[in-house]
Amino acid sequence: MPGGSEMDSSERSTIRSEQKSRKFLKSLIRKQPQDLLLVIGTGVSAAVAPGIPALCSWRSCIEAVIEAAEQLEVLHPGDVAEFRKKVVKDRDLLVVAHDLIRKMSPRTGDTKPNFFQDCLMEVFDNLEQHIQNPVVLQSILRLMERGTMVLTTNYDNLLEIFGQQQGKPMESLDLKDKDKVLQWARGHIKYGVLHIHGLYTDPCGMVLDPSGYKDVTQDPEVMEVLQNLYRTKSFLFLGCGETLRDQIFQALFLYTLKNKVDLEHYMLVLKENEDHFFKLQADMLLHGIKVVSYGDCFKQFPEYVEDLTAQICKQRSPDADRVDSTTLLGTSCVDCAKRKLGENGTDSPKRTKQSDNGIPTI
Repeated sequence: MPGGSEMDSSERSTIRSEQKSRKFLKSLIRKQPQDLLLVIGTGVSAAVAPGIPALCSWRSCIEAVIEAAEQLEVLHPGDVAEFRKKVVKDRDLLVVAHDLIRKMSPRTGDTKPNFFQDCLMEVFDNLEQHIQNPVVLQSILRLMERGTMVLTTNYDNLLEIFGQQQGKPMESLDLKDKDKVLQWARGHIKYGVLHIHGLYTDPCGMVLDPSGYKDVTQDPEVMEVLQNLYRTKSFLFLGCGETLRDQIFQALFLYTLKNKVDLEHYMLVLKENEDHFFKLQADMLLHGIKVVSYGDCFKQFPEYVEDLTAQICKQRSPDADRVDSTTLLGTSCVDCAKRKLGENGTDSPKRTKQSDNGIPTI
């Protein structure tokens, strides 16, 4: 029938399209959610709230802060002009950002009080009203529900805002609170988001550079717990560009780790230029990071993350294999099965129990 052949052709076209656009590393999609730790960068915020230029990139964020500083008159006009030149010319934007923060902070180097926070509050005003495309946030929450941990280099709290709207007990954390950090790192704060640069709403947690976290980096207990995450979890970098060059991230996870090639982490990136992409892929393998392209257009990022999350979440949990077969029938059916066995004079089924070595025994 003509209609049938047309449908078959359409289906084949859809399948080919999906196969072409959705290819995932088996080593990644076979990870259990609780074995992953998401590192969220500016790309996630840019996808969620494209109406706020400051969320699009580090460069955009710095430009927006400079603009706010000029409007609020908390930065000398000469400094405004100088920083605008640096944003255009300097390649290391993290250094520019640190210099800008220092310029608007007390000369003692303390972060409280500082005008940088006021500028960020101006830039990120009414964030909840700017959430336009929550697909990536929905995917992240889906993974968090299943045990995935999350940390971010972002100053914004879009994930927490959206999670609270969905009824999740979200909690924003920063490295100044040792007890909270330890709880989070040990997996005791399911919906906790660790902001390693701090959060724009909390001046106490804002950080200029690694020296601002001396209490953390010089605390053996905290550093051991954090670095153990990098050794035992698979980090998945989402929307991150400069994270591995970030001084704070390096101080927390990279400086003292050896044999990085033995690790297995992942980074989703935009493939704009093939030569650059494959060079980055080769370079990142030296850090134990597998670079994966989500496409050649940023608009493909949310859908890729959504599909990747679906692939990961549909993996069978190892615990599922330990479930008694009657459990699959539901509680009422288990009772029926027991009654049937009783009626036939058969002993009730023995429960599966767990041995010390993790192997189910009868």
